[in-house]
Amino acid sequence: MNEIPTILLLGSGAREHALAEKLTRDGATVHVLPGNAGIPNSHPDVNPLDFEAVKAFAQAHNAKLIVVGPEAPLAAGITDFFTGSDIKVFGPTRAAARLESSKVWSKEFMRRHGVATAQAWQFRSDDIAAARGKAAELGGHVVVKYDGLAAGKGVYVCSSLEEAEAALNELQTQFMGWFSFLLEEKLTGPEISIIGLTDGREIKLLATSQDHKQLLAGDQGPNTGGMGAYCPVPFADDNVLAAIRRDIVDPTLQGLQREQFSFRGFLYFGIMLTPTGPKLLEYNVRLGDPEAEVLLPALESSLLDLIEAVLDGTLATQTVRQRPGAYVGVVLASGGYPAAKFPTGFPITGLDNLPADVRAYHGATRRAADGQLVTNGGRVLVLTAQGPDLQTATARAYEACAQVTFQDAYFRPDIAQRPAPVLTARVVN
Repeated sequence: MNEIPTILLLGSGAREHALAEKLTRDGATVHVLPGNAGIPNSHPDVNPLDFEAVKAFAQAHNAKLIVVGPEAPLAAGITDFFTGSDIKVFGPTRAAARLESSKVWSKEFMRRHGVATAQAWQFRSDDIAAARGKAAELGGHVVVKYDGLAAGKGVYVCSSLEEAEAALNELQTQFMGWFSFLLEEKLTGPEISIIGLTDGREIKLLATSQDHKQLLAGDQGPNTGGMGAYCPVPFADDNVLAAIRRDIVDPTLQGLQREQFSFRGFLYFGIMLTPTGPKLLEYNVRLGDPEAEVLLPALESSLLDLIEAVLDGTLATQTVRQRPGAYVGVVLASGGYPAAKFPTGFPITGLDNLPADVRAYHGATRRAADGQLVTNGGRVLVLTAQGPDLQTATARAYEACAQVTFQDAYFRPDIAQRPAPVLTARVVN
């Protein structure tokens, strides 16, 4: 590349901070819309859902590439908006983004194309009684999924009739008016995240990673947007990855081609390794968060080169190289998260004294009137450490967590410390 490219990165969280850092290291000039107090070149006055404003900013800064962090601009059709212009968008079209924006449509896509997944039943908000009946038939061992986007909080994993009833009641309270939702059979087994860059035909996978969605230790408490992650996953061996490729990834790519979607972006597979093999829980059409905060530091290859290869049709020629060792990221959250309301605006201290090999990704921070860095949301920071092995990286991450403080700060104490699972069935013969 002869000239320094200018990129617009849409989003405001720790994932976008990790993306901005990586793309800058790869040689790009990155402007983040709207960004936050910890991300260089943030522009809080630009709304990423105002596509005309994004276009005007891109033209003013001679940016020819937009990388989309969160799902909302994709679901709103930003890729379609710029189709036919000289500005390229790394992200799928609105139609393809339904893989994430509609749980019902996504499940139908999986069924059409033979993707291994759980059984599921569709219901509507005016038919809660029928859903209660199905939940009772399954003994309460169900997963309740709101159809639309819910910032990681529209999924309820239930192990009893009481929990299923509570989930259905909360669904009615949280999502007013008419809506669709799914009841899925509850699967068992460890979960892993498989994320790649795809042009709809080829896909290049990043390292395996594992998220920790529940708020509390031992995978207890309510679902969140993610309380931490690590990579790579030790038990995701070649046997496991071959089965995931055969039963989930390849059928998905074949489905994208058959339905002729324009999909050029990140594709996320949330997978459970059940006793009968891997099953797909969900798609995301963007880089996961907090997975991004460990995957991108672990990526030795140029992310910029991979993105450009997706856009110009040369992805098959690319090789993904990972750095050695393990990476662990721990989320520092505001007290009260993930409730709808909790206090913010608390001063943050300790970031200036972190070890050089610890990255602090800002998720929800702002500057107060006096210039003090303060909290501004639920998942405030992600502290990512590396080490030659998972145990060392974990210890370093928690040493960093002990140094950074703000009022009512909370972090889950057991990220990357789940017992090693026993996979009861070989998934490839």
